Amino acid sequence: MSNIILLFACLVSGTAIGWSKRFPPDAHLSLNAFILHISLPALILLQIHHIHLRSDVLYSVAMPWMLFAVGCGFFWSLGRAMRFSAATTGGLMLVGGLANTSFVGLPMIEAFYGRSGIATGILIDQLGTYLVLSTVGITVAALYSHGSTRASAVLRRIIAFPPLIALALMRVDYPAWLVDSLRSLGGTLAPLALVSVGLQLHLDRLRGNVSALAAGLTFKLLIGPVLVTLMYVWWLHARGQTIQITLFESAMGPQIGGAIVAIQHDLNPTLITLMVGIGITLSFITLPAWWYALRAI
Repeated sequence: MSNIILLFACLVSGTAIGWSKRFPPDAHLSLNAFILHISLPALILLQIHHIHLRSDVLYSVAMPWMLFAVGCGFFWSLGRAMRFSAATTGGLMLVGGLANTSFVGLPMIEAFYGRSGIATGILIDQLGTYLVLSTVGITVAALYSHGSTRASAVLRRIIAFPPLIALALMRVDYPAWLVDSLRSLGGTLAPLALVSVGLQLHLDRLRGNVSALAAGLTFKLLIGPVLVTLMYVWWLHARGQTIQITLFESAMGPQIGGAIVAIQHDLNPTLITLMVGIGITLSFITLPAWWYALRAI
């Protein structure tokens, strides 16, 4: 419970700071850079070091790929039916098809399943969500912004991302000082991430985005997780706590990394920030319900 209270307090604090204008308008960019390049890699190097690759872990890694594929199909069809702009459709694919499996997902896993579940969450995030974003996610962003992306740039992102380094070091014993340093740096991830989200939450920008916002949040928080759960339970007959954590991760709010990529490609930035801020806020209500429902699996 204390972890959930901390997350909520950080979100409220970030929102209050944003409204007070005491931080520069782009302060969240600096926070996101620290999280992406320091906090998250530290947590990855610490947690993946002890992971054991099993068949149910492979199921976990596959989940973000399934969710993104379903999301792209859903928002492509919806965009045509509701005549959304290309920027809106592409933006919804990136933030509605990718779950926030790290910044919010990891502390929520710890709160509901204990610290032992974090390693599974990191694999889902890094070998699933992050890899999806770094490959097909970047491609979708480029296509819907009428831009282009080079295969060599995508390949460099894959080779250099932290999970591969962590997996390569799995048989290497870390010295005690390094473990302590990684734990301290990794502990900054959740508080800073929620402050960053709060800084970007502007409810006065709802006009003109209500229908797209409602569709995006309904898919991300309800339809998408339900479809993935049906695939795993009825089709794959998957069970156990690792699968519960996997499906719990699919129900997280929109991913911040996907939002950053969408904004960089000018895919309706106003809608994207609303999706992230409101979606993560609503997930504090929907996630306990998902945890309760998933206990039967």
